[in-house]
Amino acid sequence: MASIDLTIFWAAIIGFAVMAYVVMDGFDLGIGILFPTLKVGDERDQAMNSIAPVWDGNETWLVMGGGGLLAAFPLAYGILLTATYPLIIAMLLGLIFRGVAFEFRWRDPRHRPFWDVAFSLGSFVAALAQGITLGAILQGVRVENDAYAGGWLDWLSPFSLLTGVAVVIGYALLGATWLIWKTEGTSHEHARRAGFWLGIATLLSLAAVSAATPFLSYDYWRRWFALPGVLLTAQVPLLVVISAATFFWSLKRGSHRLPFAMALALFLLGFVGLGVSIYPYVVPRAVTIWDAAVPYSSQVFMLPGALVIIPLILAYTGWAYWVFRGKVGTHGYH
Repeated sequence: MASIDLTIFWAAIIGFAVMAYVVMDGFDLGIGILFPTLKVGDERDQAMNSIAPVWDGNETWLVMGGGGLLAAFPLAYGILLTATYPLIIAMLLGLIFRGVAFEFRWRDPRHRPFWDVAFSLGSFVAALAQGITLGAILQGVRVENDAYAGGWLDWLSPFSLLTGVAVVIGYALLGATWLIWKTEGTSHEHARRAGFWLGIATLLSLAAVSAATPFLSYDYWRRWFALPGVLLTAQVPLLVVISAATFFWSLKRGSHRLPFAMALALFLLGFVGLGVSIYPYVVPRAVTIWDAAVPYSSQVFMLPGALVIIPLILAYTGWAYWVFRGKVGTHGYH
């Protein structure tokens, strides 16, 4: 056991949890972002019903990602949260507003317009805060003596705003493609039209973030463009082009599930690109995963819990999506 580097294992678990959250909660946040464009009545009801069985379970991965970071890499947890407190607070408030609105929308129909606004606004704020947080971490955090040494607004920059907008657009694409898969009638047609334009906007946003990232640090530039590494990293943009082409082909062909799968592929490739840029740092260019990790004995102590809980969550999640695998109408799944 002593020969196994559990630090990499725990970094992989947290990375997986973050990616699972982005994928699973991304599409229901995206539906909230798209909500004002849906017609009051059947279209909005179908959209809400499509995520009703799964939306709260999706946030399990956010808890696991945050809790895992605290448990396995407490130094990074302290630095990153201190650097992004306003964004984390905004995200949590957005998620609270969205969750409350989701429940009260059905129980308090007299004020449904208010709850619809709260649902959409909460989703937008949460998505924007997540995107800006990503940009703030990627652009670097000032660290001195293993503590955050920056100011209250160091997270705010043109690059972090760019990543914030990119994540909002990307989530909206996930929401549109989810509705293509799950809804019928005018909701389906509306989502298909929105998916085309959001696909273009997502690719432009991804290109803009990818073009700006190497200019943040020479280390980023070297990882992407220096030989011989470029022979491997060049496969990421190539796969993005293939996924994008397949996405637009599937839309034209009238496919119901493939657009969502290709939108997920674009997010996965973006996540791979993020990993290429920052590994082995957990706080870019300041703290590596080994610097931030708890002692080996603590990693071993937590291991049985992770090996039991993660498969259980995956099994429950897979079962929930399987049970609610069909199309949804205004009165629920059928």
